[in-house]
Amino acid sequence: MNHIPVLLKEVIEVLSPRLGDFFVDETIGSGGHSREILKKIGPKGKLLGVDWDKEAIARCKSLMGKRKNVILIKGNYAELPKILREKKLDKANGLLLDLGFSSEHLGSGRGFSFLRNEPLDMRYQLREVRPPEIDNQYLGGRTSSVLTAAKVINTFGEMELADVFWKYGEERFSRKIAKKIIEERKKKPVKTTFELVEIIKKAIPFRHCHGHRYGRQIHPATRVFQALRIYVNDELGNLEKLLKNLAKILAPAGRAVIISYHSLEDRLVKNYFRELKNQGKALIITKKPIRPTLEEIKENPRSRSAKLRAIQLQ
Repeated sequence: MNHIPVLLKEVIEVLSPRLGDFFVDETIGSGGHSREILKKIGPKGKLLGVDWDKEAIARCKSLMGKRKNVILIKGNYAELPKILREKKLDKANGLLLDLGFSSEHLGSGRGFSFLRNEPLDMRYQLREVRPPEIDNQYLGGRTSSVLTAAKVINTFGEMELADVFWKYGEERFSRKIAKKIIEERKKKPVKTTFELVEIIKKAIPFRHCHGHRYGRQIHPATRVFQALRIYVNDELGNLEKLLKNLAKILAPAGRAVIISYHSLEDRLVKNYFRELKNQGKALIITKKPIRPTLEEIKENPRSRSAKLRAIQLQ
């Protein structure tokens, strides 16, 4: 499955990269946005690409070749100030953070999709048996290498599960689902995505689980899977760390573009950008979030929930 970069034209317009600039792509994925940025900054510019999925970094190395002006790091974007310092890099002219769920992860075998029967894992970063120190020094956040979706489902208490589903997935049936999980795991551990999906379907009232005519527009497992992915990878915690460190990452007049895909992320970005503006530390470039056009959504349905917000430091 090919990953299509979301809001590509809009990202380039807002970031406005120039020859010789230094840019950071903090979730580089397959490098769709970065390849366009590289065209604008030219061979004298510099690009730092960060991703804590080693497979994404390997893909980028393969796709981009041996460019001297590209630095690829396996790490957590929350640790970017440390990465810049240890790599002796200056503050950036611009950064891009696309919080989207890469389509490559759907076929990773890690249980991200409720449409594939896979082990319940959901970690972006997997630790090797004997990890070299360099592979883990920039991972930060929660220890995602030991916390998996299966561990959450099979060890958390009923109220803890309900809290995770509500806080990170805004799942209205969080308590019913948590209660059913506790009942089912007493019989046997919940190990696969399909096993979890069946439990969710049993817990949700029939009318909310069968088709659009009953008013539910998404798969009944969508919010629970979202909640588990966010929790296991500490996505909101990492985003908050990044937002608090913008002044350590960006040079004066540097621009940050963040693309979010659900209300939890967007609310965090919006509120923090507003706080920086009120403190006189930044200008908000996007008064309202930029959304994909109908044409883009038709070409790439997974872009439909994307919201782009941008800020420029003073």
